[in-house]
Amino acid sequence: MTTSLVKLSGIGKCFKTNTVLSNIDLDLRAGQLLTLIGPNGAGKTTLVKIVLGLLDADTGHIVRHPDLRIGYMPQKLHIDPTLPVTLQRFLKLAESDSALCLNAANEVGIAHLIELPLQSLSGGEMQRALLARAILRKPNLLVLDEPVQGVDVAGQEALYRLIGALRDRLHCGVLMVSHDLHLVMSSTDEVICLNQHICCHGHPDQVSNNPAFLELFGSKTAPYTHNHDHQHNLHGEVIGHSSDSHHAKGCQHD
Repeated sequence: MTTSLVKLSGIGKCFKTNTVLSNIDLDLRAGQLLTLIGPNGAGKTTLVKIVLGLLDADTGHIVRHPDLRIGYMPQKLHIDPTLPVTLQRFLKLAESDSALCLNAANEVGIAHLIELPLQSLSGGEMQRALLARAILRKPNLLVLDEPVQGVDVAGQEALYRLIGALRDRLHCGVLMVSHDLHLVMSSTDEVICLNQHICCHGHPDQVSNNPAFLELFGSKTAPYTHNHDHQHNLHGEVIGHSSDSHHAKGCQHD
């Protein structure tokens, strides 16, 4: 049985009167690649912050493996153009050993850029720089927030292949946040659809065969609408839901 890295049970979070997360159960395991999807305001960022330990839940509890090492890749990083920082210097902010920094850059395919300023990197190269920084601590859990943001389709495919290869080599768990599963379906072990609560989840083959899912993700411009066997009030809280509303069969999207 694979090792549980982070286990969330009954997690809830409110900001004043606004319920952001409700009754979230999640078990991230070594070697697993789990993709989290959902509309804006669904609570994805809040859930990631709770997993990272940057935010405390109001209800429920979380258990972390005693040897948990997290590598985090943010969605984007703003670089002040008046402060030129080389890729090497950027990586050394996380690891002082130059050789280890070069190894990480080499592993993600940007060792030849090690002396260049970050401002000169392309979108795909910058994402690889963020990924290199995330793996410097040899994490057993990678948390990736929109890792292909601002990258063209060819670059996205290459990045997803790289993430899969890193997962295999490090045997780490991967929690990835994404708005679009066109290119990640082949490498994702499990998909979770979040909208304050877990609406539906399962293996990509199960989810992708759902007609509602196909309609939602059939076009990159498809709007996200949230229709299922329960309703939300103005605060996002679930009202009138059935006992099996957390399962895929009770969730429809169009």
